Amino acid sequence: MFAAGILWALPAAAQDGDELRFCPNRPSLGASACTTDPGHVQFEYSVLDWQRDDTADEREDQFIVADLLARIGVGPQTEVQIGWTAFGAQRVRQNGTREVSRDSAVGDVRLAVRQNLRNPAGDGLSFGIEPFVILPVGGAPIGGGDWGAGAMVPVTYDLTGSLNLAFTGQLAALADEDGDGRHLNASGIIGLGYQLSDAVTWTSEVSVERNDDPMEGATHVLAAQSLAWQPTKRTQLDLLAAAGLNHATPDIRVAIGGAILF
Repeated sequence: MFAAGILWALPAAAQDGDELRFCPNRPSLGASACTTDPGHVQFEYSVLDWQRDDTADEREDQFIVADLLARIGVGPQTEVQIGWTAFGAQRVRQNGTREVSRDSAVGDVRLAVRQNLRNPAGDGLSFGIEPFVILPVGGAPIGGGDWGAGAMVPVTYDLTGSLNLAFTGQLAALADEDGDGRHLNASGIIGLGYQLSDAVTWTSEVSVERNDDPMEGATHVLAAQSLAWQPTKRTQLDLLAAAGLNHATPDIRVAIGGAILF
């Protein structure tokens, strides 16, 4: 209801108009190579992103509120991105003693440039490259504690008029868990999107991520289902549900949010 209120309170001019590229990253795990038209801004937000991980010793819940992303079109095939997590909280309950600890902080800032190399509208075969840097403005347990950098390569291909195959690969140097130094992080996400109607898209994805943190290196395998509804040509509401497929991966994640194009 909160997300819907944000969208419908916006001026009608922001919801209707010319045929512009509107291709939110949300709610997928991966990304597309589609870029925002020059002179326009695509704003994406998560109202709530909840994740739970149960182990033999403890239960950990993480809540992200107002995870924000601005995508600014600066060229025919180029956009600049500014992302920031406005608030996050973590709750850990020890199973044996029932002792509960809580912590909260703001997240880091992610700056990126997406350069499309083929079909900036995302149709047909579309691919590009997205180098990024992470600025450590946040605090633990939400922020990384040190800078990071990497690059993402999104590729999408229309199998039919309503079926789209997507792959997103990423290679990065991310901050160590103790905030001192960086480690290699590599991931690949493959997804299949189905256009249920002109306004509704269903996406199924599997993600494999290798995180070589010296304190707690692990391979995470995740399956996700997401639903996106675009009530107008410039607005979207969306929902994602994901489940971990191995012991190292958090058990469940649910996120709700949306996007709007100005």
